[in-house]
Amino acid sequence: MCAMDGELSRATLLARGGKVAATVVAASAFGGLATRASAAVPDGDLAYARLLVALELLSLDFYTRAIGAGGGSQLELRRARAAERRHYDVVSTVLTDAGQVAATAQDIDFSYPRGSFSSWSAVAKLGVRLESLSLGAYLGAVRSLQTPLYREHAARAAASEAQHLSFFAGEVGGRRLGPPLPAALTIDRASDALDAFTS
Repeated sequence: MCAMDGELSRATLLARGGKVAATVVAASAFGGLATRASAAVPDGDLAYARLLVALELLSLDFYTRAIGAGGGSQLELRRARAAERRHYDVVSTVLTDAGQVAATAQDIDFSYPRGSFSSWSAVAKLGVRLESLSLGAYLGAVRSLQTPLYREHAARAAASEAQHLSFFAGEVGGRRLGPPLPAALTIDRASDALDAFTS
Protein backbone atom coordinates (compact mmCIF):
# COMPACT_ATOMS: atom_id res chain seq x y z
CA MET A 1 0.00 0.00 0.00
CA CYS A 2 1.65 3.27 -1.01
CA ALA A 3 0.80 6.73 0.25
CA MET A 4 1.81 10.14 -0.99
CA ASP A 5 4.18 10.63 1.95
CA GLY A 6 5.78 7.19 1.78
CA GLU A 7 4.86 3.69 2.75
CA LEU A 8 1.35 3.37 4.24
CA SER A 9 1.31 0.19 6.28
CA ARG A 10 -1.56 -1.16 8.29
CA ALA A 11 0.12 0.11 11.45
CA THR A 12 0.39 3.66 10.14
CA LEU A 13 -3.14 3.47 8.73
CA LEU A 14 -4.47 2.78 12.21
CA ALA A 15 -2.04 4.80 14.29
CA ARG A 16 -1.30 7.94 12.28
CA GLY A 17 -2.94 11.11 13.42
CA GLY A 18 -3.71 12.62 16.78
CA LYS A 19 -6.28 14.58 18.65
CA VAL A 20 -7.01 17.55 16.45
CA ALA A 21 -9.50 20.30 17.04
CA ALA A 22 -11.66 20.37 13.97
CA THR A 23 -14.96 21.50 12.58
CA VAL A 24 -16.48 18.41 11.10
CA VAL A 25 -18.79 18.83 8.17
CA ALA A 26 -21.07 16.00 7.20
CA ALA A 27 -21.13 15.84 3.43
CA SER A 28 -24.52 16.07 1.79
CA ALA A 29 -24.19 12.49 0.59
CA PHE A 30 -26.19 11.20 3.54
CA GLY A 31 -29.33 13.20 3.32
CA GLY A 32 -28.90 16.52 1.59
CA LEU A 33 -28.15 18.69 4.61
CA ALA A 34 -24.68 19.50 5.92
CA THR A 35 -24.44 19.36 9.70
CA ARG A 36 -21.58 20.94 11.64
CA ALA A 37 -20.09 19.76 14.90
CA SER A 38 -17.07 21.40 16.49
CA ALA A 39 -15.07 19.00 18.64
CA ALA A 40 -11.69 17.41 19.14
CA VAL A 41 -11.74 14.29 16.99
CA PRO A 42 -10.69 11.21 19.00
CA ASP A 43 -7.73 9.20 17.69
CA GLY A 44 -9.93 6.13 17.32
CA ASP A 45 -12.41 7.98 15.13
CA LEU A 46 -9.60 9.18 12.86
CA ALA A 47 -8.21 5.65 12.65
CA TYR A 48 -11.63 4.37 11.60
CA ALA A 49 -11.93 7.15 9.03
CA ARG A 50 -8.58 6.11 7.48
CA LEU A 51 -9.68 2.48 7.36
CA LEU A 52 -13.05 3.32 5.82
CA VAL A 53 -11.43 5.61 3.24
CA ALA A 54 -9.21 2.72 2.12
CA LEU A 55 -12.18 0.36 2.09
CA GLU A 56 -14.24 2.76 -0.02
CA LEU A 57 -11.35 3.13 -2.46
CA LEU A 58 -11.29 -0.66 -2.78
CA SER A 59 -15.05 -0.68 -3.39
CA LEU A 60 -14.76 2.03 -6.05
CA ASP A 61 -11.96 0.12 -7.76
CA PHE A 62 -13.98 -3.10 -7.65
CA TYR A 63 -17.12 -1.54 -9.11
CA THR A 64 -15.19 0.19 -11.88
CA ARG A 65 -13.60 -3.13 -12.86
CA ALA A 66 -16.92 -4.96 -12.55
CA ILE A 67 -18.61 -2.46 -14.86
CA GLY A 68 -15.73 -2.79 -17.33
CA ALA A 69 -16.03 -6.58 -17.29
CA GLY A 70 -19.63 -6.44 -18.49
CA GLY A 71 -22.43 -8.75 -17.49
CA GLY A 72 -24.92 -8.48 -14.68
CA SER A 73 -27.04 -5.41 -14.13
CA GLN A 74 -24.95 -2.48 -15.25
CA LEU A 75 -27.51 -0.07 -13.82
CA GLU A 76 -27.26 -1.63 -10.35
CA LEU A 77 -23.47 -1.67 -10.52
CA ARG A 78 -23.38 2.00 -11.46
CA ARG A 79 -25.80 2.90 -8.67
CA ALA A 80 -23.70 0.99 -6.16
CA ARG A 81 -20.52 2.71 -7.38
CA ALA A 82 -22.20 6.10 -6.98
CA ALA A 83 -23.16 5.16 -3.41
CA GLU A 84 -19.59 4.12 -2.63
CA ARG A 85 -18.36 7.46 -3.98
CA ARG A 86 -20.70 9.25 -1.59
CA HIS A 87 -19.48 7.10 1.31
CA TYR A 88 -15.89 7.95 0.39
CA ASP A 89 -16.69 11.68 0.29
CA VAL A 90 -18.18 11.56 3.79
CA VAL A 91 -15.41 9.57 5.49
CA SER A 92 -12.63 11.50 3.75
CA THR A 93 -14.19 14.75 4.99
CA VAL A 94 -13.65 13.53 8.56
CA LEU A 95 -9.92 13.48 7.84
CA THR A 96 -9.62 16.65 5.79
CA ASP A 97 -11.59 18.67 8.33
CA ALA A 98 -9.17 17.40 10.99
CA GLY A 99 -6.25 18.73 8.95
CA GLN A 100 -5.19 15.36 7.58
CA VAL A 101 -4.87 14.13 4.02
CA ALA A 102 -7.27 11.41 2.94
CA ALA A 103 -5.91 8.68 0.69
CA THR A 104 -7.00 8.74 -2.95
CA ALA A 105 -7.11 6.13 -5.70
CA GLN A 106 -3.54 7.02 -6.66
CA ASP A 107 -2.22 6.08 -3.21
CA ILE A 108 -3.19 2.41 -3.06
CA ASP A 109 -2.67 -0.44 -5.52
CA PHE A 110 -5.32 -3.12 -5.22
CA SER A 111 -4.97 -6.73 -6.26
CA TYR A 112 -7.57 -9.46 -6.64
CA PRO A 113 -7.59 -13.24 -6.84
CA ARG A 114 -6.94 -14.54 -10.34
CA GLY A 115 -10.08 -14.71 -12.47
CA SER A 116 -12.07 -12.33 -10.26
CA PHE A 117 -13.46 -10.48 -13.29
CA SER A 118 -13.44 -13.31 -15.85
CA SER A 119 -17.19 -13.94 -15.61
CA TRP A 120 -20.26 -12.42 -14.03
CA SER A 121 -20.41 -15.32 -11.58
CA ALA A 122 -16.85 -14.56 -10.42
CA VAL A 123 -17.64 -10.85 -10.10
CA ALA A 124 -20.75 -11.57 -8.04
CA LYS A 125 -18.87 -13.92 -5.69
CA LEU A 126 -16.21 -11.27 -5.13
CA GLY A 127 -18.98 -8.73 -4.62
CA VAL A 128 -20.40 -10.84 -1.80
CA ARG A 129 -16.98 -10.99 -0.16
CA LEU A 130 -16.25 -7.28 -0.46
CA GLU A 131 -19.71 -6.10 0.56
CA SER A 132 -19.66 -8.44 3.56
CA LEU A 133 -16.40 -6.77 4.56
CA SER A 134 -17.84 -3.29 4.05
CA LEU A 135 -20.98 -4.07 6.04
CA GLY A 136 -18.98 -5.59 8.90
CA ALA A 137 -16.55 -2.68 8.97
CA TYR A 138 -19.29 -0.06 9.10
CA LEU A 139 -21.15 -1.98 11.81
CA GLY A 140 -17.90 -2.14 13.78
CA ALA A 141 -17.57 1.60 13.33
CA VAL A 142 -21.10 2.15 14.65
CA ARG A 143 -20.12 0.24 17.79
CA SER A 144 -16.74 1.93 18.26
CA LEU A 145 -16.93 5.53 17.05
CA GLN A 146 -17.13 8.12 19.82
CA THR A 147 -18.46 11.03 17.76
CA PRO A 148 -22.27 10.78 17.45
CA LEU A 149 -22.31 12.37 13.99
CA TYR A 150 -19.82 9.81 12.67
CA ARG A 151 -21.79 6.95 14.20
CA GLU A 152 -24.87 8.18 12.39
CA HIS A 153 -23.00 8.30 9.08
CA ALA A 154 -21.60 4.82 9.65
CA ALA A 155 -25.05 3.41 10.41
CA ARG A 156 -26.50 4.93 7.26
CA ALA A 157 -23.59 3.64 5.17
CA ALA A 158 -24.04 0.17 6.69
CA ALA A 159 -27.66 0.17 5.51
CA SER A 160 -26.47 0.99 2.00
CA GLU A 161 -23.79 -1.72 2.07
CA ALA A 162 -26.40 -4.24 3.20
CA GLN A 163 -28.39 -3.48 0.05
CA HIS A 164 -25.31 -4.04 -2.11
CA LEU A 165 -24.64 -7.33 -0.34
CA SER A 166 -28.23 -8.41 -0.88
CA PHE A 167 -27.90 -7.74 -4.62
CA PHE A 168 -24.77 -9.86 -4.99
CA ALA A 169 -26.09 -12.62 -2.70
CA GLY A 170 -29.08 -12.98 -5.00
CA GLU A 171 -26.85 -13.04 -8.06
CA VAL A 172 -24.86 -16.03 -6.75
CA GLY A 173 -28.03 -17.90 -5.81
CA GLY A 174 -27.88 -17.10 -2.13
CA ARG A 175 -30.42 -15.52 0.17
CA ARG A 176 -31.10 -11.87 -0.48
CA LEU A 177 -32.16 -11.50 3.15
CA GLY A 178 -29.19 -12.07 5.42
CA PRO A 179 -29.02 -12.64 9.18
CA PRO A 180 -31.23 -10.46 11.39
CA LEU A 181 -28.16 -9.19 13.27
CA PRO A 182 -25.17 -9.09 10.90
CA ALA A 183 -21.75 -9.43 12.51
CA ALA A 184 -19.68 -6.33 13.22
CA LEU A 185 -15.93 -6.42 12.52
CA THR A 186 -13.36 -4.87 14.80
CA ILE A 187 -11.00 -2.37 13.21
CA ASP A 188 -8.18 -4.95 13.33
CA ARG A 189 -10.23 -7.68 11.66
CA ALA A 190 -11.47 -5.30 8.97
CA SER A 191 -7.92 -4.09 8.36
CA ASP A 192 -6.63 -7.67 8.10
CA ALA A 193 -9.33 -8.48 5.54
CA LEU A 194 -8.50 -5.33 3.58
CA ASP A 195 -4.82 -6.31 3.50
CA ALA A 196 -5.73 -9.30 1.30
CA PHE A 197 -6.56 -6.87 -1.53
CA THR A 198 -3.58 -4.54 -1.28
CA SER A 199 -0.30 -5.13 -3.06
